[in-house]
Amino acid sequence: MSFSELGLAPALCVPLGGRGYTEPTPVQATSIPLILTGGDLLARAQTGTGKTAAFGLPMIQRLALPRRQTLSRMPLGLVLVPTRELAAQVQSALTAYGLPVRLRVAAVFGGASMFEQVKTLGRGTDIIVATPGRLIDHLQRRTIDLSAVNIVTLDEADRMLDMGFLPSLRRVLQAVPKSRQTLLFSATLSDAVVELARQFTRDPLRVDVSPADSVAPTITHRIHAVDPDRKRALLEHLLTQVPTGQALVFCKTKRGADRVGAHLNEAGIRASVIHGNKAQAARGRALAEFKTGRVKALVATDIAARGLDIPQLPLVVNFDLPLVAEDYIHRVGRTGRAGAAGRAISLVTRADRQLLHGIEQLLSASLEYAAVPGFQTTTPLAPHDGLRRSNRNRAGRAATWSRRPEAAGRSASAPERGLRPVRDSRPASRG
Repeated sequence: MSFSELGLAPALCVPLGGRGYTEPTPVQATSIPLILTGGDLLARAQTGTGKTAAFGLPMIQRLALPRRQTLSRMPLGLVLVPTRELAAQVQSALTAYGLPVRLRVAAVFGGASMFEQVKTLGRGTDIIVATPGRLIDHLQRRTIDLSAVNIVTLDEADRMLDMGFLPSLRRVLQAVPKSRQTLLFSATLSDAVVELARQFTRDPLRVDVSPADSVAPTITHRIHAVDPDRKRALLEHLLTQVPTGQALVFCKTKRGADRVGAHLNEAGIRASVIHGNKAQAARGRALAEFKTGRVKALVATDIAARGLDIPQLPLVVNFDLPLVAEDYIHRVGRTGRAGAAGRAISLVTRADRQLLHGIEQLLSASLEYAAVPGFQTTTPLAPHDGLRRSNRNRAGRAATWSRRPEAAGRSASAPERGLRPVRDSRPASRG
């Protein structure tokens, strides 16, 4: 299937080949024709599946092509995202897709100059990509007028809810016409996301292109038990072992990320750090240095790392386990993309047993428990230590503890209240 067969105009299809887009991904093939009809949409798709093109290309066609002769200063499209990095990434992608029709895209997010953003908005824009907080700042200053917006996209809706943006989303959506088309993309369809769709969409069509396992099957998951005071030394050791390569290291706090980054640099392992207290320019430099290979490790908190697009990343290290089990899925999803092999390593202390249990419940892949010579913990974390399991997991398979314990299946999806199923485009399960 080609992009033109999805109903996209030739002006938008022809440049895609030069960008390496030979054929649509499942989320693009399923979503683009539906969005072009003008209806609301609720789509479940993982990061790295082509979501931005899935909503961006039909959005550009519906908004920009009909009005090329009558440019206006007022935006007709709005994309809401949870983080600065994702806002910059989406703005760059939409600008590239819209070059044939001279699309104007403005990015609005915190940590950047308000003055420069106001100047950009004053020149006029077709689509605004924004984080909720900074967009509300502009609404309060009356430097943005959303009264002409025809299409709103909520990207990574589940993460916006996790970050407490629901009140901000309500405030923003009150400023756009009720007759708008609303597109909601999420990696999960939890009860909260379905309720969000009920509040902000009208009789949405549903697209689901996520596999039964939300984590790529090419990722291996390894657990290293370690005493708390030896975690940094173990991380240093792991980053110098074969196979060498770059690593994205997750910490649960900003201060912890700073300490880990400083330790690695003192040990001769070039590392950059990104978190919410870093200026946007510093975060941009850190990410650029990592993408170009100038630094070996990028140390990040969950919020700062959400939306990072790092191709061919071989290793993700959970220096700290996430407090929310679902965040493990988002973290390790940065590796093992497009069929490539990936590794996820977690440094786990005895205090992390329940967090580890919650993560294990989400995975269908096996967790490998391995001791690192020289770093054996004084309180070993055996798989059965303090963790209780039912005799059968949620997928109905027998659950047993072993050297590579079988993991419980994913929980059933949330009730789909008010949603009209369109089709299930999930790949067939393997094996």
